[in-house]
Amino acid sequence: MHYQTVAKILGVLLGIFSVTHLTPLLVSIIYDDGNSMPYVISFSVTLLTGLLLWAPNRKLKKDLRYRDGFLVVVLFWTVLATFGALPFIFADQHSLSITDAFFESMSGLTTTGGTILVNLDQLPQSTLYYRQQLQWLGGMGIVVLAVAIMPMLGIGGMQLYRAETPGPMKDSKLTPRITESAKALWYIYLGLTVSCLLAYWAAGMTLFDSIGHAFSTVAIGGFSTHDASLGYFNSPLIESIAIIFMLIASANFSLHFLAWRNRTVAPYFKDSEYRFFLLIACVATVVLILLLISQNVFANNLDAVRSGLFHMVSIMTTTGYTAGGFAWWPGALPVMLILFSFMGGCAGSTAGGMKVMRIQLMYKQGRKEIVRLVHPNAVLSIKTGGQVISEKVINTVMAFFSMYMLSFAMTGFALCLVGLDWVTAFSAAAACLNNLGPGLGLVADNYAQINDSAKWILSFAMLLGRLELFTLLVLFTTTFWRD
Repeated sequence: MHYQTVAKILGVLLGIFSVTHLTPLLVSIIYDDGNSMPYVISFSVTLLTGLLLWAPNRKLKKDLRYRDGFLVVVLFWTVLATFGALPFIFADQHSLSITDAFFESMSGLTTTGGTILVNLDQLPQSTLYYRQQLQWLGGMGIVVLAVAIMPMLGIGGMQLYRAETPGPMKDSKLTPRITESAKALWYIYLGLTVSCLLAYWAAGMTLFDSIGHAFSTVAIGGFSTHDASLGYFNSPLIESIAIIFMLIASANFSLHFLAWRNRTVAPYFKDSEYRFFLLIACVATVVLILLLISQNVFANNLDAVRSGLFHMVSIMTTTGYTAGGFAWWPGALPVMLILFSFMGGCAGSTAGGMKVMRIQLMYKQGRKEIVRLVHPNAVLSIKTGGQVISEKVINTVMAFFSMYMLSFAMTGFALCLVGLDWVTAFSAAAACLNNLGPGLGLVADNYAQINDSAKWILSFAMLLGRLELFTLLVLFTTTFWRD
């Protein structure tokens, strides 16, 4: 393990992250909200720590190994959440405990969207902006941004990219060079954010709200600048814009790259994963709307259609926006929504969950085994997008599913052990592991009412879901630490 190389990279990444404290500082100055000092302190502490890690190792030119990449990614997300919590701790208007501040920071960076803060409408604008910015940075992964400058440091970036980028097919690259891939991802990400911002602004949001909600929409985050989330605006047009961009951000970003490069939308329709995702979304939405209408949840059918469509897309993509909430819906409808969050968006997107490709491959594997019962000697293969999927990938997907379900069960059980009722415990476990945000019971609106032990358990679950299990769990094996 090249610990000096890891320290050097961590120092550089902390230096980059320190700069992001300057934008909320600027917002605080513009709005004169009296919340500038926390960002000055946070910037100074983060930058100084980064320099202390980088300076002793600045002349080091060792290559970064694949195993080192896992350590860098996990350490950086953990350290980043720690330093990202500083503004919440130092702010006088809403000084949070270390536990609450870390939870809020981790929730933002992992794009989970579960919040400790209440009365958002009374908070300083700089705090509201900072929360949204955390989600935007975490959406694509700040590590991918840093990969673009690694060649200048004499350190290869492919190990970081493979450890950070989610999905079972993550060895593929958009361009031949990893640096160009990282740049392409961020250009697309920035372009979608600006487009979403302008759409929200044109629909009636203020510029401040447009920026904040564009950040969290494209990042599939779910943080809002208002307690009522998008329900604050009570606008079908704004909800429609959110639906469109949530669906766009849930697609594999390589599809956006191909569509932009070839000036055609054909890649979206040719991709079997995205087609499968849209099919499931359409069917699930229709079922939900019919159930809402049949159970007379809303006064008129139009409201049922509007709310059913918005909440299904929001929860299924793991964004977590609400418009009036869904926890109060009768029967199994809230549970139905939570269950769909397990699928999430496509591999290579900013969404959480297990990813559509894995669900698709498991479905095809199950169908294959059923056919094998009838034709035991048949030579069967699984294809997606016209390509045969190897047994290695299938085995990895099945192992991932098993570990995911085990992680969910253990997290829910651990939350029950620290005092949460089972509805709150298992819905919170699902909401955090899937990087969704809102749950049921005590966490339907926020996570302020649960105890500190539960918050630390859920913070770990957020990171586990964001790094898709194996990147984090591999650090808990003795094999990883052997030379």
